[in-house]
Amino acid sequence: MSMQNLQYPLFLKFKISTLASDFNISDKNGNSLAYVRQKLFKLKEDVVVYNNETRTQENFRIRANQWIDFNASYAITDHTGKNLGKITRKGMRSIWKATYFVLDAFDDQKYKVQEENAWVKIIDGFFTEIPILGIFTGYFFNPTYIVHDNNGKEIYRLKKMPSFFGRKFQLDQINDIADEDETLVVLSLMMMVLLERAKG
Repeated sequence: MSMQNLQYPLFLKFKISTLASDFNISDKNGNSLAYVRQKLFKLKEDVVVYNNETRTQENFRIRANQWIDFNASYAITDHTGKNLGKITRKGMRSIWKATYFVLDAFDDQKYKVQEENAWVKIIDGFFTEIPILGIFTGYFFNPTYIVHDNNGKEIYRLKKMPSFFGRKFQLDQINDIADEDETLVVLSLMMMVLLERAKG
């Protein structure tokens, strides 16, 4: 199974009825592409990408390389255990403006993911802590993340959509990339959404 030749935009929608950080991914036609579940009570991040909400088939796995994720990397494998690459986060930069790097199976950097406007996240984080008012911040402060290749070309735009509890995200493709890179980048963004959403 791969994440290739997808029909954009893709929509990521979190479930609020489960304790785990679960979300569905669908394409522009409403077709379900995957169901993502972050395993609970793990010392290291452990995320499983299933074929759908029934969770009958595991297609991909994303695991952290260490307990503390300040400068952690997250290895991405397929259902056979084959290494596809990883996404890494730089801790100091993330305090101000979220920055991630997507590496291939040989640990070569292929793409950079960066938050478009750091102030949106700061304002969102501030108002989220205010009782009652915090519920509505998802309708007004919605960060956007841009994926660039090594030449600085914009490849993807991931935007948090207006919604209660930050439930919805939309992924648009701006420029085409190689099929194997498409799978790697889309899976990397799934992990990034979980990390950024957990930070508020």
